[in-house]
Amino acid sequence: MAAAYARGVLFVHSSPRALCPHLEWAAGRALGRAVNFRWMPQPILPGAMRTEFYWEGEQGTGAEIASALRGWEHLRYEVTEDPSPGADGGRWLHTPDLGIFFAQTDSAGNVVIPEDRVRYAMEVAGSNTLELHRELRLALGQAWDDELEPFRHASDDNPVVWLHKVG
Repeated sequence: MAAAYARGVLFVHSSPRALCPHLEWAAGRALGRAVNFRWMPQPILPGAMRTEFYWEGEQGTGAEIASALRGWEHLRYEVTEDPSPGADGGRWLHTPDLGIFFAQTDSAGNVVIPEDRVRYAMEVAGSNTLELHRELRLALGQAWDDELEPFRHASDDNPVVWLHKVG
């Protein structure tokens, strides 16, 4: 039986220049093939580099890439894996200060909070609505999004290449 197919994107929002070849090697190892990224300066953080890499592989490759990049200091990245037949999508976010965050995603890329996590947030918060908001922001990865957002906007001036697959 053939392995299920998945695709996604690796966004390295900021990396020290010296770490760039190591990230290519780690991502390539997770993908099972050599990769070369197109590195660009990260204008938000002088001396740092950024890249976007569209990948294809077996289901679970997003987790493999996120794990391969985990542990390096001063690295901000995000990995997405689109949903595929029989598997939910996923989103992994990493910042130096917060570490790694994972969330399941739906077919539109929205974060899905599992029922048990919502129930936990309600139980912990009780009747305190501010605590409920805090717990739900945590479940959504809001702190990671807040920290990465300025780095994401830095790519707004970069050229976009649309790839279409027919057949």
